[in-house]
Amino acid sequence: MAATPIAVITGASSGIGAATARRLAAAGFRVVLTARRKDRIEALAAELTEAGLQATAYALDVTDRAAVDEFATAFRSLAVLVNNAGGALGADPVATGDPADWRQMYETNVIGTLNVTQALLPALTASGDGTIVILSSTAALSSYEGGGGYVAAKHGEHVLAETLRLEIVGTPVRVIEVAPGMVRTEEFATTRFRGDTEKAAKVYAGVDAPLTAEDVADTIGWAVTRPSHVNIDLLVVRPRAQASNTKVHRTL
Repeated sequence: MAATPIAVITGASSGIGAATARRLAAAGFRVVLTARRKDRIEALAAELTEAGLQATAYALDVTDRAAVDEFATAFRSLAVLVNNAGGALGADPVATGDPADWRQMYETNVIGTLNVTQALLPALTASGDGTIVILSSTAALSSYEGGGGYVAAKHGEHVLAETLRLEIVGTPVRVIEVAPGMVRTEEFATTRFRGDTEKAAKVYAGVDAPLTAEDVADTIGWAVTRPSHVNIDLLVVRPRAQASNTKVHRTL
């Protein structure tokens, strides 16, 4: 009897990460949920287990390389890695942006993805059919005012995915990048504006049906369950009301 394939999801405590965990667990994966907030991922693991699905929680900061390396020792074989941990801080112009915010975004989005990918690549390869998903953003593909630090970090993540795909071609591991546009989750914009819910609400004001975390999770689930020889290099997904990072239809 074949072993249940394992999927590791970083940043699984909320939003896209939590929705992806639910989606992949329902698709038959044993999901390993990682995030810094242990209580959140333990609650999600319990929810999935009670539903008859397979889930484990593991508290992890992806920017802590020693902790990531220790985590990776648990896996001899791994089917899927979803690099979802990341986020945005601030919306200041380049001229006045806080370098500490830029550094934190780079550490989480780029170095965090690098840490986990490097640590788990041997197990993904050993599976004979591994998949790495990198959750970037449409910010990885084009710039917008007030987004300099986040755009720079996401461009770095995009190039990481593109370069890795070139370097490991011929191995049994595929690299999928999913780049969402406007997604309304419970925390992304609020975190970006440091808890200012009024500013966060303005991001989505007047927009008919922004994407949800479940929309993105469904996209990820579809991509990772394609036949092994099919690689979705880059999948851009936006709400219908958004034509680009700077062109959004609003009814106000």
